[in-house]
Amino acid sequence: MTETTDAPDAPGATDPAGAPEEVRDRLALVLDVDDLVAAHRLAREMQPWFGVAKVGLELYSAVGPDVIAPLRELGYEVFVDLKLHDIPTTVGRASRVLGALGASYVTMHAFGGRDMLRAGDEGLKEGAAAAGLPEPTSLAVTILTSDSGAPEHILGKRLATAMEAGCGGVVCAASDLEEVRTLAPRMTRVVPGIRLPGDDVHDQARSAGVAEAAAEGAQLLVVGRTVTQAADRKAAAAAVAEGVASA
Repeated sequence: MTETTDAPDAPGATDPAGAPEEVRDRLALVLDVDDLVAAHRLAREMQPWFGVAKVGLELYSAVGPDVIAPLRELGYEVFVDLKLHDIPTTVGRASRVLGALGASYVTMHAFGGRDMLRAGDEGLKEGAAAAGLPEPTSLAVTILTSDSGAPEHILGKRLATAMEAGCGGVVCAASDLEEVRTLAPRMTRVVPGIRLPGDDVHDQARSAGVAEAAAEGAQLLVVGRTVTQAADRKAAAAAVAEGVASA
């Protein structure tokens, strides 16, 4: 894969026509590409509207941990969405590495259990502290937004596990926000599958409109194809930001 990136116009630069900082901080841009240059170019283009860059399995598999530093240099908080799930020792060690590299958010599967989540949370914080970085947030993935058939009791059970483990936040569908706010009011609420009105939901069976999710209490909205595959990405990004601002 490509080893170099385009140089940014200016580190942390923002477009004067972009969104206010308080809106940008609530929007995570999904970088579902397999090339570092393409990811860097997309992140730079969308920077006026997004404050968090999400690195998923595709980009991480292509580039590896070297993807984190260039995004941080652009001024983004980096959301590493690997959905870790393994024995506690392995998850703890992997999370420690990600924390030391500057990941602000790291996902791990809640069904991995309390001990695994706790090891991941502690490892993530230890790695960041050793590198002199701000404390990151571990995110427990409750139920995938592609899963429309999960039993009703699962969400509450996984929320309890995440709270017992000390995780800082949860990833959930917008339709689960009311229960999450009730059972885990102090946890950061991250909602993927965000769409603009009329957009294809693709494989996100439990997607949500941006204004709806923001109004229901989503604190970090994860936005992918509704912007990145739009005919006019900047216009779509501006519409998403306006949806958050209006909510």
